[in-house]
Amino acid sequence: MKLVSWNVNGIRACMKKGFMDFFQAIDADIFCIQETKMQPGQLEIETDGYVQYMNSADKKGYSGVMVFSKKEPLSVSYGLGIDEHDHEGRVITCEYDTFYLVCVYTPNSKDGLLRLDYRMQWEDAFRAYLQRLKESKSVVVCGDLNVAHQEIDLKNPKTNRRNAGFTDEEREKMTTLLSSGFVDSYRYLYPDKENVYSWWSYRFSAREKNAGWRIDYFLVSEDAKERIEEAQIHTDIYGSDHCPVSLSFKDL
Repeated sequence: MKLVSWNVNGIRACMKKGFMDFFQAIDADIFCIQETKMQPGQLEIETDGYVQYMNSADKKGYSGVMVFSKKEPLSVSYGLGIDEHDHEGRVITCEYDTFYLVCVYTPNSKDGLLRLDYRMQWEDAFRAYLQRLKESKSVVVCGDLNVAHQEIDLKNPKTNRRNAGFTDEEREKMTTLLSSGFVDSYRYLYPDKENVYSWWSYRFSAREKNAGWRIDYFLVSEDAKERIEEAQIHTDIYGSDHCPVSLSFKDL
C-alpha cells in the first residue's frame, strides 16, 4: 500500500505546475493534500478510480485539506469535533478496515509567534483526538505538521531557534505526541540522514541552496511500525514550496 502527502500551497496553482503528472505517476492508494486554498465548486479535479473528500476553511483562499482514495473508506469525518478548531479545514479522518488515516494541516504559529498560544491548544486537542482513535485501530497521520522536530530536520537550526516551526514549545509538543505512541516513519528508517527536507522558503533561493526544513510527515502508531516498508521525501518534485512525502507499508 502506498500513501502520499503533499502541501500543494494552493491546488489551483499547483494544477498548472504538474500536479496531475505526479499524481498519476505515483499511483498512490491514498493521496492526501494540504493547503488547498479552495472552496467546493472552485475546481473539478478528475481522478478516475478515486473517491474524493474535502474539508475547506470558512475563510476563502485559506488552509484546507483533501483526500483521494482508491478504496472507499468505512467512514469519513471532518475536523476534531471541537468548534474552536473546526473552522479552518485542517483535518480529514478516513476509517478503513484496520486503521484510521488522518490528513492534517497543523496551524502555523506565524511571524512573531502570534498564534503560538493557539497552536499549543491545538496540539493538545489533536493529540487527544489521535489517542481516542488509537484505542480501537492503528492510526496513520500524514500532513504538514509545521514543525522541524530536531536540529537535523532543518538547515540552520541556530538562527531559527525562536522562529515559528522551531520553537522549543512546538518541538516539545512533537516529542510528547511521539512519546504517546507514534513513530516518525522517516526517522524510524533513516535516524541519521541529513540534508533532506520537504519545505523551502521562496526567498533567498532557498531551494537551490537546499536551505530547507523537514516539516511534512507520516506518523504511524507504534502497533503498526513493523509494517513500514519505505518512507520517502520526493525532493525532485516541484509545483509548491513543499515537496511530496510518501509511505509504503504492508497492508494493514
